[in-house]
Amino acid sequence: MKNTPKALSFTVQSQCLKTRARTGLMKLPHYTVKTPVFMPVGTQGTMKGILPDQLEEIDCEIILGNTYHLGNRPGVDVLKKAGGLHKFMGWNRALLTDSGGFQMVSLLKLAEITEEGVKFRSPYDNSEIMLTPEKSIEIQNCIGADIIMQLDDVVQTTFQDYDRIKEATERTSRWLDRCISAHQRPTEQNIFPIVQGLLNADLRKQSAEEHMTKDVNGFAIGGLSGGEAKDDFWPMVSLSTGILDNNRPRYLMGVGLAVDLVVCVALGVDMFDCVFPTRTARFGCALINKGQLNLKQKIYESDLNPIDTDCLCETCKRYTRAYLHCIVSSETVACHLISVHNIYFQMRLMRTMRENIEKGTFPEFVKQFMNEVYPQKTFPSWVVNSLSSVGISLE
Repeated sequence: MKNTPKALSFTVQSQCLKTRARTGLMKLPHYTVKTPVFMPVGTQGTMKGILPDQLEEIDCEIILGNTYHLGNRPGVDVLKKAGGLHKFMGWNRALLTDSGGFQMVSLLKLAEITEEGVKFRSPYDNSEIMLTPEKSIEIQNCIGADIIMQLDDVVQTTFQDYDRIKEATERTSRWLDRCISAHQRPTEQNIFPIVQGLLNADLRKQSAEEHMTKDVNGFAIGGLSGGEAKDDFWPMVSLSTGILDNNRPRYLMGVGLAVDLVVCVALGVDMFDCVFPTRTARFGCALINKGQLNLKQKIYESDLNPIDTDCLCETCKRYTRAYLHCIVSSETVACHLISVHNIYFQMRLMRTMRENIEKGTFPEFVKQFMNEVYPQKTFPSWVVNSLSSVGISLE
């Protein structure tokens, strides 16, 4: 009997001998992605401030789109006619789409959640929409992303009602079965289950172990990065990566701050996404290892240095902080130029981590990075404790 071809193959290339960090190659239908990887967010099939060919020049290999927004606009009919989102937006590399579940939190006043699915009132035309697990997968099959997310029952991370958290965790597992049954393109697209349970270790363990029994090619870790304390955040990441299969990629949803990326790679995460790099660029903030530069501030008025003297992005090669300060409050091109730098910063950080994991110097890199971010050695307790849990001492 001939084996059914898989839409994803994941090979661990190198493993840190001290931490859980590893590098891998994730072969997808449209592109082979090097992990660990950061995925910029293009909510409606576009990256705010950056063109697809610029993303390729920055060496971005996979980006994220939003099923809820794409299903509303341009809509399924237009995407079908265009031949899927890759062709619609002119992107030749890998795509991942979320399921629309996050909108249960971000648009909760618009939602009614039942076992059937989520009922929305569209913010575009006020029409009523029922997003079921089957409908989410139908839309994502039409969008054609390489990786698609199951519809999950999302609860605000800081929510305290145990019964509601338990209901959402168990419903997410039931909805996963419905998503897998509805999936029409298993040889072209990969469903990732989403581990839920919020900050409850028992529920999160139950969710991860149940998802491990499914015939899927990777896993997402959800229900975090929603306003919880970092001392509560990292143990749930560590618990999840400690259970999930070493031979399949692990995707931590909604995480993009540099310190968080370094810590979570050490904890064994392979994939990340966040709107932060482009959103903060729209407010005139540029990313550097030590944090951010708010280029609206008057101190940059006559500063003729680039954003980062060590950065090789097109913005840093050509423009000064003074120039960006001059235009940041009045010209839309400033958002574009800072976005290019910020995405490049994320790509460079991930590439540097991959190189250090491969060379066997990842623990040394982590210490150097944290010392640069916290030159007074005022390391947050969560950073110290999380890294200590995988054998890296900052003290």
